[in-house]
Parts: sequence; structure tokens; C-alpha cells
Amino acid sequence: MSQVLHPIEQKLLKTLLAKQNLSPEELHEISKLFIDQVRRGIEWLKFKNLVSVVDTEKNFVTLGKRGTEAVAKGFPERQLINHLRALQGFSCEMNDVKSLLQNEFGPAIANAKKNSWVEIHENRIMLKGYHDLTSEEKIIKTVSKSPSGVSIDDLDKDAVESLKKRPEFIIMSSTKSATVSLTETGIETAKTVPGNIMFETITETSHAEPETKSVRAIDVEAAAPTVFAAKSHPLRDVIDEVREIFVSLGFSEIIGNNVQSSFWNFDALFTPQDHPAREMQDTFYLKDIKAKNIANLSQIKKVSDAHKKGWNYLWQSEEAKRLVLRTHTTCVTIRELADKQYDEARLFSIGRVFRNEKLSYKHLAEFHQVEGVVVGKNVTLRDLMGLQTEFYHKMGIKKIKFWPTFFPYTEPSLQSMIYNEKLGKWVELFGMGIFRPEVTKPLGIKNPVLAWGGGIERIAMLRYGITDVRELYENKFGWLRSVPKCQ
Repeated sequence: MSQVLHPIEQKLLKTLLAKQNLSPEELHEISKLFIDQVRRGIEWLKFKNLVSVVDTEKNFVTLGKRGTEAVAKGFPERQLINHLRALQGFSCEMNDVKSLLQNEFGPAIANAKKNSWVEIHENRIMLKGYHDLTSEEKIIKTVSKSPSGVSIDDLDKDAVESLKKRPEFIIMSSTKSATVSLTETGIETAKTVPGNIMFETITETSHAEPETKSVRAIDVEAAAPTVFAAKSHPLRDVIDEVREIFVSLGFSEIIGNNVQSSFWNFDALFTPQDHPAREMQDTFYLKDIKAKNIANLSQIKKVSDAHKKGWNYLWQSEEAKRLVLRTHTTCVTIRELADKQYDEARLFSIGRVFRNEKLSYKHLAEFHQVEGVVVGKNVTLRDLMGLQTEFYHKMGIKKIKFWPTFFPYTEPSLQSMIYNEKLGKWVELFGMGIFRPEVTKPLGIKNPVLAWGGGIERIAMLRYGITDVRELYENKFGWLRSVPKCQ
């Protein structure tokens, strides 16, 4: 049976018969059809195997903020070399360079050493070797001459990858294009299309003057439009599933604020005030604002004494008042335990946490964390391992093992490992342990506290077979619609 062709399809076939390998935009210009008609017609013709469409993507490189600065001032390591060249003796004290380069001091030293441009003796930096332009510098210079961007195919791939690791030096962008051509069947069909294609319309006729109009046939075998029913986001489904499992195990949910004082986020968990995790590069602090009341006087004194005894330094109350976007949900849990003084309890919390991370396929600056705790007089590490095993079984995970590890506020501590069938390997998932006495005793918590937790996005990645955590937040309709509601 011959295929029924819409006038739009006929027009496109005729246009492609005259000239193959056209983009949708070129078809729009030549055929004089609206661009939406062209796109719709291409999909119809693809379904009928009359045209083939080849999608291509080109990646371009443009300069970021620091890349533009590098064009004017040079790379940090180049500024270092120029400074040393200007000095008699070609060397200087480290502190002199620190004041010159400020925040760029670390990258400048690291890259200059990597390029064999300098060597360091004690506290002095000395010039050495040749200082030709690096591949990265050549790329920045090339890209600066083309504001619209340079194709990545015209650049050194290794150097581009190196620059991508340096924040804000280059910006990657891409453009997608499609080329449409006739298949063999399409060519034969196009030859049968009449030369004068009419777009027929149906008009009302007068009862006094009946008129007969020819109407094109309707293809009753054409695919009907797909209807996508509204549904919750796949990540939300995993969060709800985790919540339901905790409730089924007899746990009660607790909720806390995203903004916490450093006292509950760090100090109450026996994290010293000079710990690297409390620095700006690992944490989001609220600028120029501090908490007024962080805890009661007894809690503050006992936590302060524990720090003085355990870490042997002078604990500062002003540091404890700094407000921070919580880096974990444990701050909510420990405050609940300190305020309510449970003898026995099963509690859990689910919420967003924030880390000053560089975004990558496995790291986000904002993600969801779940945490569970059990308080009891005779609870042991074996109980904790049993609860974890039961939790994973309810998630459909059967192969589990536990690995000794270190966490700052639990002792002993374990890392749970689960076997992922798709990856064919063991994967780290949740951390777990028993709160240290330095955490519980200052807050008046008398019985042992079992605790475990981890990122929910990691569970979702394993559940949906995703290799890049950012895909969960990209709102790609194709993927969102393809995820079944029931796994």
C-alpha cells in the first residue's frame, strides 16, 4: 500500500530531491515553509523511513573571567617568572611572592614547578630552565582573538583538559546541528510527488450553493501523540522511599534548619576550631552575622572543656557563634539528643546539606543527606550493622559488607559497601559508627548512640544507573519521562 503524504511532507521531499544534506534552517529558507512545519515534517518522514537525520555537535572554547585576566597580566606562574627575571640573582623569598600574587600564590608555585621553571631551596624560590609559552598559554592567546569562541577540534586536547581544571579560565559551550537527506526509499517516493503541491483547506459551504471540495486522505495508521502524565521527580521518589523505610523500622523523623551555628555543626561534634573543614574553602559561612544564643551555659562550658582537654587549645566562643549552611544533618540530630535527653530513641533526619565543592560528576555543592541514630543502654556495633543490613535489604540491595574506617566523631567507625551488579564492583555508600564519649558526655547523653548516614543522590545514581550526579538536576525531559514510576 502506498504511503499517504501530507503536503508538508511532499514539499520537503521535492526540496531534498533537488538538493540533499540540508539543515532544517536551510529547508525552511528553500521550501518557504514555517520552521515548525519543517521540523514536524522531518519527524513524519523519519517515521516513514523516507529521510535520515544526522545530528552533530560542535564544542567551542571561550575565555572565562580569569582567562581574560591571564591575557592581560599573564598566568600566575608567568607573573612569578617575570618577577624573578626582574630581580638581580633571579631568586627571592617566598613571602615576597606571596604578597605579589596573593590568592594565586599556590597555583603559581605548583605550575611553575610542574613546568620546571623554578626550584625551591628552604624558603627561597630560584629561577631555572627555559620559559617558553606553554600549550595552555597558547590556547588562551588563540581564543582571545575570537570572542565567539574557537572549536575544540582546533586546539590541543590535553591543554584544554588542563585549563578546565583551573576555575574560570575557559568556558565550554556547544552547538548542535542536524543534516537531513533522503533515503533510497525517499528518493523513489520523491520522484512520484507532483510538481504543483497544493495546501488544501476545508471551508464552510452555503446551503443555497452546495460545493464539493476535494479533501486529502487521513492516515489512520499514523502514531497518536504520546501523553506524559505528571509524576514526581525520580530523586523525590528515592527520598520518599528512604523515609518510608525508616518509619517502617520504628524511627521518628526530626527536622532542623539549613542554617546552623558553628557550635552545633562543628564544636558539639568535637571538631576542633582550627580543623581544615571549617575553613572558607570547605564551608559556606554567612557573612557579617552571628548567632546570639547557641546553647545553654552548661552545654557551652562542657563542650569548651572537652575541646581544651582533648585538643589542648583555647576554645573561642566567637568562632562557635559563626553561622554556616549546615555541612551535614548530624547537627540537627545531636541538638535533638542534647535537648531531649533520651534514654532510648530511634530518630532520623533527611535534608539538604551544603559543601563548598567544585562541581563534578560525583560532587555537588548542595545535596540531600539522610541520617539515622539509635540511643539505648545496651546497643552495640553489631546492632548497627544489623540495622544497616535491614535498611539495604528494604532498598533491594542484597550484597553488603562493612569496612573499618575513620570518622571524626564516631569510634569505632565503619564504611558500608554494597555490590553493584551493573558496575560489577563494590561501592562505598554510608558511613556509620558509635558517637565518641567526647561528643555525648559534654551534652549529658548517658547511653551509647549508634549513627549512620550518607548522600541520597548516590543511592539515586545506583538506582537509575547514572554515572554523573549532575544529571539528576538537569531536568532532561527525555530521561525524566523514561524513568518508570515503579522499579
